Amino acid sequence: MSSSIPCHLPLVTIIGAGRVGSTLAQRIAEKNLADVVLLDIVEGMPQGLALDLMEARGIEIHNRQIIGTNNYADTAGSEIVVITAGLPRKPGMSRDDLLRTNAKIVVEAAKNAIAHSPNAIFIVVTNPLDVMTYLAWQATGLPRNRIMGMAGVLDSARFETFIALELGVLPADVKAMVLGSHGDLMVPLSRYATVNGIPITELLDAATIDRLVERTRNGGAEIVELIQTGGAFFAPASATSLMVESILLNQSRLLPIATYLQGEYGLNDVVIGVPCRLGCGGIESILELNLSDSEREALQTSAKSVRKNIERSQEILATTI
Repeated sequence: MSSSIPCHLPLVTIIGAGRVGSTLAQRIAEKNLADVVLLDIVEGMPQGLALDLMEARGIEIHNRQIIGTNNYADTAGSEIVVITAGLPRKPGMSRDDLLRTNAKIVVEAAKNAIAHSPNAIFIVVTNPLDVMTYLAWQATGLPRNRIMGMAGVLDSARFETFIALELGVLPADVKAMVLGSHGDLMVPLSRYATVNGIPITELLDAATIDRLVERTRNGGAEIVELIQTGGAFFAPASATSLMVESILLNQSRLLPIATYLQGEYGLNDVVIGVPCRLGCGGIESILELNLSDSEREALQTSAKSVRKNIERSQEILATTI
């Protein structure tokens, strides 16, 4: 009897079995996208989480394999590697406060993972995201199309949510694009935001739009302040899952992705969020939007902040690794 299940299924490794990593494992498995390896340095934790997810397979009606491990050898042959490992933010802590600790964690994770999966596409989720993506790019030596950061998809989803709540419309009808760094200097493009094709400038006044933009910029901090013991994880996992899906299914979706720029938008040697087409080869192309003077200036300011933190991270790594 022939089987409808192919002999080879894609493998996605998730480094970091915290809330984002474990939720992402659940999203990927329950969407039937790939088998999953969940890796963490804490002995027993990824194994326990993987077993818990496996025991739900009959209820969720899928047959994906989820493996928990502390050994990078178990990640060999991964099509995609997602790095979520690192300290989460705490109340009053900015993403940049995480730089010193997370830089070392991400570089070590990237080097270990690429050694076992040299053909993988890497997605970085650890904060401060733009800097961590740059460091992972350096550590792996990968071409820029195969390493990227998840930020813009999440920030755009937050902007869309706030617009939908304000107007009382279906969130799926709202489309928005957020560029720049994953932090206070992100650049939500209000004039590109629409509800079923209608620009929000036709539906909301300038003061309301400015308020929603500011809430988007502080979207992560708002959740940290409310939870107190950690940060967001449901929406970040969903945003990352969307990127994984676009790659594995070769959807060529146009998404805001943190990528290494080489002259695009007048920026060089920096990782920052811009619109990209994402398919089975990773980043297929970068779309250069016709930005207004104020939008371009905001993107340049955002890039300067990222570059400053990249320089700080290089100094840190020079003394710790």
